[in-house]
Amino acid sequence: MTATLMAPADVVERPAHRDPNVLRWLAAYTASMMGDSVYYIALSWAAVQAGSPSQAGVVMAVSALPRALLMLVGGVIADRLGPRRVVIGSDAVRCAAVLAVAALLFVTTPGLWPLALLALVFGTVDAVFMPAVGALPARVTSRGQLARVQGMRGLGIRFASVLGGPLGGLAVAVGGASAAFTLSGLLIAVSVPLLVFVRVRELPADDRPTARAGTAWSDLTAGLGYIRRHRVLAPLMLAIALGDLGFVGPLNVGLTLLADERGWGAAGMGSVLAGFGVGAGAASLLLTVRGRLPHAGQVAAYAILAGSVAIGALAFVPSVVAAVAVALLIGLLAGLSGAMCGALLQTQADPAYLGRVTAVSSLVSLGFAPLSMPLSAAAIGIWGTGPVFVASATVCGLGGVVVLWVRDLRRAELPE
Repeated sequence: MTATLMAPADVVERPAHRDPNVLRWLAAYTASMMGDSVYYIALSWAAVQAGSPSQAGVVMAVSALPRALLMLVGGVIADRLGPRRVVIGSDAVRCAAVLAVAALLFVTTPGLWPLALLALVFGTVDAVFMPAVGALPARVTSRGQLARVQGMRGLGIRFASVLGGPLGGLAVAVGGASAAFTLSGLLIAVSVPLLVFVRVRELPADDRPTARAGTAWSDLTAGLGYIRRHRVLAPLMLAIALGDLGFVGPLNVGLTLLADERGWGAAGMGSVLAGFGVGAGAASLLLTVRGRLPHAGQVAAYAILAGSVAIGALAFVPSVVAAVAVALLIGLLAGLSGAMCGALLQTQADPAYLGRVTAVSSLVSLGFAPLSMPLSAAAIGIWGTGPVFVASATVCGLGGVVVLWVRDLRRAELPE
């Protein structure tokens, strides 16, 4: 498939939120994310209906291993083939796999094996899809619009999560898992024709995949070496890792245990999560409207530090209402720091390496950070929620310290 190319001058003048090319990309991305939301609901429902709870848990976890093991390879593929082409191919494969399982469930009751196979396919494709998705924004707009695009992407994620869950539940209620899988496949399919008409910026001749010689392994080691030597990207990866390690545990399993301990119930926990979502959405909206915040490195650092204090405070609030307010603040600060870190990754990385850079950051966030969840649960069982939330907040805050400590990262700016 030949990509539609455009020169950088074609995208410099128009703000991202008024650029039809960016809006096509955003619509495709949002449709794909909505399809993902519906897919996970359909998969969990079908797995529970076909097997025991423990077997359903295994099916849901099957995709994690290939995603973690192949993520770095996916970054190499995204850089070699181009992110747009890889995203189109990934969505096409995911769509076909989901619709095939939907048809199978419609005509028969095959048990758990097709669900496990589907989860394996999804995890393998995600390892390629995620780095390509992360690298694509830098190829559809100018560097000066990337902060706004990060905000728009955040809004797309929030929109997909808000609508995807109810749509998936409605599809299951009306037509069972087969109907939900069909809806998921159709939503993912919407992204493909939109992406076909997305124009991408042309890389310099020396950076094009056809101009590079060497193996995939040499590309991988070159990408890792590029990150290690970079004065901004290397410490930024460490800051992201610390921030996610301190954030994921408390805001997932820790919050569940905290709600149970305080007697808030499922409704109270849902309200706290809603507060977090509203705060994160507000941060995305701010970046979408403003387009750029000055002193990006310092903003990210102080947002991480303030967010870490809020995470520690969450374990000591006296009521659900106070917890919702703190969660809203955490969402706002985490959304702001995450968007700023993402925009810095996009603008600091050479476009030729962006797939591999995104793969490393995705591996940190989706491969390593979730390990904090069982550790947090075990630690809470021993020491209680308060000490563990404070310890997690300290780890998260170290990410902000790293940003302030490293001069080049602290002084990093987003392009105007």
